[in-house]
Amino acid sequence: MSVFVLDKHKKPLMPCSEKRARLMLERGRARVHRLHPFTVRLVDRVAADSVLQPIAVKLDPGSKTTGIAAVREGGAVLFLGELQHRGRQISEALTARGAMRRRRRGNLRYRPARFDNRTKPKGWLPPSLQHRVDTVSSWVARLRRALPVTSIATELVRFDMQLLENPDISGVGYQQGTLAGYELREFLLNKWNRACAYCGVVNVPLQIEHIHSKARGGSNRESNLTLACQPCNQEKGAQPVEVYLAGRPAVLARIKATAKRPLKDAAAVNATRWALFNRLKQAGLPVSTGSGGRTKWNRSRLGIPKTHSLDAACVGEVDALSDWDMPSLSIKATGRGSYCRTRLDKFGFPRGYLTREKRIKGFQTGDMVKAVLAKGVHVGTWIGRVAVRATGSFNIQTASGVRQGIGWKVCRVIQRADGYGYSTTPTEKKGAASSPCLKAGVSAAKFP
Repeated sequence: MSVFVLDKHKKPLMPCSEKRARLMLERGRARVHRLHPFTVRLVDRVAADSVLQPIAVKLDPGSKTTGIAAVREGGAVLFLGELQHRGRQISEALTARGAMRRRRRGNLRYRPARFDNRTKPKGWLPPSLQHRVDTVSSWVARLRRALPVTSIATELVRFDMQLLENPDISGVGYQQGTLAGYELREFLLNKWNRACAYCGVVNVPLQIEHIHSKARGGSNRESNLTLACQPCNQEKGAQPVEVYLAGRPAVLARIKATAKRPLKDAAAVNATRWALFNRLKQAGLPVSTGSGGRTKWNRSRLGIPKTHSLDAACVGEVDALSDWDMPSLSIKATGRGSYCRTRLDKFGFPRGYLTREKRIKGFQTGDMVKAVLAKGVHVGTWIGRVAVRATGSFNIQTASGVRQGIGWKVCRVIQRADGYGYSTTPTEKKGAASSPCLKAGVSAAKFP
């Protein structure tokens, strides 16, 4: 993965290799500016003295995970990331809050209804969906501060909900075109994780299979369709799925649960696609769009494996891609804490109080810290996210597990909490480091 570079005025320059970043840090020509994504700041150069090349930020929006890629002109991949949204947690939190409020205000004391007095502005989205638009646009802005971005490309996905529910619908032109049945097939591939529903095999040709066979009156609705490899499809034939899987009750339960899963993911993508596109246009850069079919065609033509971040790199017009076999930065939206400083019981009343201040001894939950312990149970150097306590005894979430009871005096902040958790997915390329910051020899003492 390339290392982002800023000049001494924090203006973006062209990224460099990990080796060059390590040398600049050792020679004192650069300082560590940020850990994730790993960014260094030069102390002896300005952007006016550098030659910049066009860089495009590409997006593959999804309901749960959005792929992000930065690609230089010519097809060289500079950055791969997968942003995991927390829309489900937001929805569940708001539902629980609403239930508790109804309990307190309903049968415990009278409060006049006010729902008729509230109106929603034009373009309003539920908080769980607005979160997706905000986090993606926020990361585009963050990449623009670290890279000389000149354009943005996003996949403008659209799922036809009516067609998914009723494939026999007539009067739709594209059903007779070259993309006939493509949308339904892609939806099934995503829903069943591109694996055979019966045996779980992957990376083989999959066929659309009727759970309740058409010979026995089964329909073509999405809820009655699954994916199966050719041997399983032939072996099942027209048997009822309960008979075919009589000896595998766990597989039968999983298939029935997945088949009845609602179309929430498709609805979320449909609801946010134009809101995200309009938000990206506000950046003042050229914004291009591509279809899901073109993305898959580019990926298949170039022989690139299927991941969210690599799908983003294949969005739009792509002639060639290079250096794509790099680690991908996994970005998990964790939030910035809660405004509520109490714990609630099952009736919605406070049962305990949290600390009044979120920051303890200069540390806040979510900060990336480095702790050096010379004695005790946890001897060694530990780097990870910290969970603070009022007593000053912290927990550190490291790559190897949680280290409990770490004193605040041995901790040093290397990156403040920004509402995201970071990890690096392993790469198939032999000899690659797990993270650029490890190869660059990051030390907390080098932070300005």
